[in-house]
Amino acid sequence: MAQKRSIFEEVASDDTPKAAPKTGLIEKRGRGARKGIRAWLMVIFALVMMMIAVGGLTRLTDSGLSITEWKPVTGAVPPMGDAAWTAEFEKYQQIPEYQLQNEGMSLSEFKSIYWWEWGHRQLGRVIGMVWFLGYAGFALARKVPTGWHKRLIFIGALGGLQGAIGWWMVSSGLEGTRLDVASYRLATHLGLAFIILGFIAWFVFLLGRTEPDLMQARRATDKKLFGMSTGMLHFAFLQIILGALVAGIDAGRGYTDWPLMGGQVLPPDPFYITPIWRNFFENPALVQFVHRVMGYLLVIYGIVLWSKGRKSANRTTAGAFNLMAAVLFLQLVLGIVTVLNGAPLHLGIAHQIGAVALFVAILRARFLSFYPKPQSVREGL
Repeated sequence: MAQKRSIFEEVASDDTPKAAPKTGLIEKRGRGARKGIRAWLMVIFALVMMMIAVGGLTRLTDSGLSITEWKPVTGAVPPMGDAAWTAEFEKYQQIPEYQLQNEGMSLSEFKSIYWWEWGHRQLGRVIGMVWFLGYAGFALARKVPTGWHKRLIFIGALGGLQGAIGWWMVSSGLEGTRLDVASYRLATHLGLAFIILGFIAWFVFLLGRTEPDLMQARRATDKKLFGMSTGMLHFAFLQIILGALVAGIDAGRGYTDWPLMGGQVLPPDPFYITPIWRNFFENPALVQFVHRVMGYLLVIYGIVLWSKGRKSANRTTAGAFNLMAAVLFLQLVLGIVTVLNGAPLHLGIAHQIGAVALFVAILRARFLSFYPKPQSVREGL
């Protein structure tokens, strides 16, 4: 007969120690080299920002048409020797900019504008190489986080598209009677540069947080602030495009008084070009006027957004909107100073870099509205 077992006796006992349950599996699975990829993207961001500055200087020094051919590979080598320099100069002498504006330019003067454009294109090649080597390295090492391959390839594709648009822009000034590239093509080129910057910055923000942290943060999304900051981002992008139109026709150097233009609220002869719609793209007075008015509207909207964002219960989010407002104010002041001084090189570039800073500040505030950082109850009080 089997012996009775006590009701207090363990049903099964095993002296073998049991392994502790594993934690953090969601966070570890497919994590990849988030820090490494983030650092790599930050390098590309810095290079693209440098590209915008060099591109601005290339435009302001009228150097953009000095290279009349697009050779993505062989163009990386500059002219070597007197014969090669003479050949390049002869090509430049065939385009309207030389014939109608720079006739009589010396070879040494040509070299000075050539090097600006060559450096601009060379920097583009460097950015492409940094992207390719970085992505290939992370992909071969299988260190790309789950779901990030398409995002990183997308950045590279935008970079390639930017190169093609750059040539499309330059080609507009190589024939006819145009002295510069078409302003709307310049605006497209600059606009895409800011789109690339925006995506890189957003990816850098995402990679700075773990996936579980981001999933948790979405539960506290401030939808109203996120929506308003999205509108602010689009508004700022439109103002950047208008700024490119101003730069494309040197409209920033025509009226150097403020707040009036030529002593008037509306500048003289704002619609002298026919058909009327062309004035918004080709009339320097009207183009600068529109850029000014849009700047005022952007500041007004920014103040409304800041008044709401600074009241956020999340201290980091509120701080992001305070920073955005500060950069917005500095950019306004810089824009006015640039106009009053006739848009000299150093102020023009500073204003352009200020646009980058404002764009990223808005984007960061938008990100933190959607993914607020965790804080203790005491911090929220």
